[in-house]
Amino acid sequence: MGFLSIHLMSGGESIVFVTTLRESSMEIWKAVIVGIVQGLAEFLPISSSGHIVLTQYLLGIREVGGEHHPDLAFEIILHVGTLVSVLLFFRKSLWKLVQSLYTKEMGAERMKILYLGLATVPAVIAALLFKDFFDAAPGNPVLVSGLLIVTGLVLFVPRLVRGGVSEVGTRGALMMGIGQAFAILPGISRSGSTIAAGLVSGVKAEKAAEFSFLMSIPAIAGGFVLTMKDKIEQTGSLGKAFEACFTTPYLAGAGAAAVVGLLAIYLVMGAVKKGKLEYFSYYCFAAGVSGMLYFSLAA
Repeated sequence: MGFLSIHLMSGGESIVFVTTLRESSMEIWKAVIVGIVQGLAEFLPISSSGHIVLTQYLLGIREVGGEHHPDLAFEIILHVGTLVSVLLFFRKSLWKLVQSLYTKEMGAERMKILYLGLATVPAVIAALLFKDFFDAAPGNPVLVSGLLIVTGLVLFVPRLVRGGVSEVGTRGALMMGIGQAFAILPGISRSGSTIAAGLVSGVKAEKAAEFSFLMSIPAIAGGFVLTMKDKIEQTGSLGKAFEACFTTPYLAGAGAAAVVGLLAIYLVMGAVKKGKLEYFSYYCFAAGVSGMLYFSLAA
């Protein structure tokens, strides 16, 4: 999904996060590796979904051209790990949002809550309209690698457009929401596309970065609730659903994602403040070209 790799479940008609790890083949060391990749790539503008898909191929969890059955629990638990990173880093801003719900004078903070909801809408609509296309994309590692190159190009936008001096408003929220919708594709960075969209709409760079990370909260929370709902229906009870989702490998991966994700947020916020976000583009170019060559030969 970048972060928001979501699609409609074919049977449940609910929005969930895409994952392709099979629970039966999960090993702790593999879960930790994927968790580290998730923590880094979730917040660094290099596409977490793209890197997770390619990591699965490299670890042998996926096979090029093979058919895979989604394990919906693992990726959402990884995202819960990165959610912890966001909550810790932006705890002061989030507390202000909570306070605004019962403090009349904090109108600007209440509006930010509405903007976060507005920014989520485009991705939901895109997932509904283009479900089949988004579902098929992870099965093509060459395409995923090519989209990393697209992310590299997007990361040059902050260099060309320095952004404005405004806070996020209706226009900025919609633009960043559209950027998040494109990031459903594995290989398109959610943080990179949303921050770039914010800058184009005139939002101050640091404010765009903060809003980008806060946008992940409703998506992760909603995905977790819906995944738990599906698990409860499958297992027949809340207790069994928790057992299915919170296994030792999953928790190990989530812990790795939380620690590494917090460090990644500090790194990205520093890069945004210094106007150096495009530095990550060179990595995306290298990873994208290497992936296209490698998986073209492996096919």
